[in-house]
Amino acid sequence: MKESNPTDPIGQNIIKLISNVCFSVFVFSVLIFTVIAITYQPPDPWESSRALTMVFTQVENATFKTDTSVLKTGEDVATAPVAMPEGSLSTITESTIQKSEEELTSNVTLKSGCEDVSVVNCSDPRVLIAIQRFNLRTYKAIAFLDYQTPVNGSKPDECDVAWRFRNKKDKSWRKYRDFRRFRLGFKDDCSYKVIHPGRWHSGINARRPRIQVNPSGNWQKGRIAPPVRDDEINDTIPLLGSDSAFRKGRYLYYSRGGDYCKGMNHYIWSFLCALGEAQYLNRTFVMDLSICLASAYTQSNKDEEGKDFRFYFDFEHLKEVSPIVEEGDFLRDWKRWDKNHKTKIPVRKVANYKVTPMQLRKDKSTIIWRQFDAPEPDNYWYRVCEGPAAKYIERPWQALWKSKRLMNIVSAISGSMDWDFDAVHVVRGEKARNKELWPHLDADTSPDALVAKLQGTIAPWRNLYIATNEPFYNFFDKLRSHYKVHLLDDYSYLWGNTSEWHNETTLLNGGRPVDFDGYMRVEVDTEVLYRAKTRVETFYNLTKDCKDGINTC
Repeated sequence: MKESNPTDPIGQNIIKLISNVCFSVFVFSVLIFTVIAITYQPPDPWESSRALTMVFTQVENATFKTDTSVLKTGEDVATAPVAMPEGSLSTITESTIQKSEEELTSNVTLKSGCEDVSVVNCSDPRVLIAIQRFNLRTYKAIAFLDYQTPVNGSKPDECDVAWRFRNKKDKSWRKYRDFRRFRLGFKDDCSYKVIHPGRWHSGINARRPRIQVNPSGNWQKGRIAPPVRDDEINDTIPLLGSDSAFRKGRYLYYSRGGDYCKGMNHYIWSFLCALGEAQYLNRTFVMDLSICLASAYTQSNKDEEGKDFRFYFDFEHLKEVSPIVEEGDFLRDWKRWDKNHKTKIPVRKVANYKVTPMQLRKDKSTIIWRQFDAPEPDNYWYRVCEGPAAKYIERPWQALWKSKRLMNIVSAISGSMDWDFDAVHVVRGEKARNKELWPHLDADTSPDALVAKLQGTIAPWRNLYIATNEPFYNFFDKLRSHYKVHLLDDYSYLWGNTSEWHNETTLLNGGRPVDFDGYMRVEVDTEVLYRAKTRVETFYNLTKDCKDGINTC
């Protein structure tokens, strides 16, 4: 008979004990993880001024440092593209083109296409199909929305065609327009093929009627005029209407505070606080369209008042997503009511930002008038959204998009490079001169350093767009031996005195020409940078210096 091993029960007990301990640890870990997952709420990246520093600038002494290198607005920080409005056009795809082709094939009256292969018939539907198919293969960054019927170019084998599109990287639903000239030929089966596409806006016969501003500021038709204004921009000011409509409304009115003439990042932070409070209180926001542009962005190096909000931001989108009334019209209607009626409009004056939005939630006054008469920094609008209010007021970033007129310039620059380009963001200016905070930035962004760094990242002879605050145009000449270099100043004709942008902003400004200022340059540079296939950043790729100075990484 086999003798039993007296250590077996001990070993089995140890194994069971270890198993029980491991299982208990596992169950306890799952329990802890579950509790954390349920209770943890990630911080809102826009909830506080400290969070803003990670995306925009730093906050110091209750105001904002100026950072003119990269500017983000609502369409840049959105996590997903905004849904297109109801009734918007669908995207043209290979399947829709194939369906059109099948419909043509079933048409018995259609000619075979081999009767005359010496002349291209631009009105033939198969010409448009060939161009659509070519565009889909060539411009993969673009979503094509609709086409106009092609028209004759300048030669028998050329056709001009216009279309509307949007960039696939855009977070907005805005549409843009291009018109190009195509040289076409025939395949062996006598079907059309594109031999050569024209450049951006080369199909001048397909563009819409053109107009220009005469010296008196009136619009008239002319032979040498720039393109017609963008008829998809509607930034007219909404009116209140009758006295009864004014009286029935509920308004939030902010008097001008210490934010005026501060940097644009400061302005945006404060403006969206005010707009967020109006939405929280379910009131129409009384908006001052006049902006004071800080000296950091002006050609005069002085603060400049009287800049129109619509020069920089999309007012049409703003008024579609949030109730807005213009300050001048609002004050006139208010004055007219008080003049024509014995009963005055109920007004709640709020003299201190410490009166929270939560305290005003149930106020029945027609007008809540926040006044900012205290000394700085207590007269900043954004102070309203600090403290406990930060949990209730959500800044509506999705309401603030860049101006469509500036975005048309972005599309023109990107389109001139056929939407196939790389970009480098080169921050220099004051930061490169400040060796205490950025000891290596100047050397790391020198021409020789840029050539060495970019050669390992971007293929030679690619289109390279340089978004920069470097004022000297020839600073990047050494890169021209390796790349097709593009700078914003190469496209100055897009805002020159014969441009569409110039004419539209002049009309918007009461006949007075508008400067293409530093802030507009930052907006355009930023959006072209975002559309690049490969993007090289200064503080992440070119230098080890911290974006906000030593020991801030």
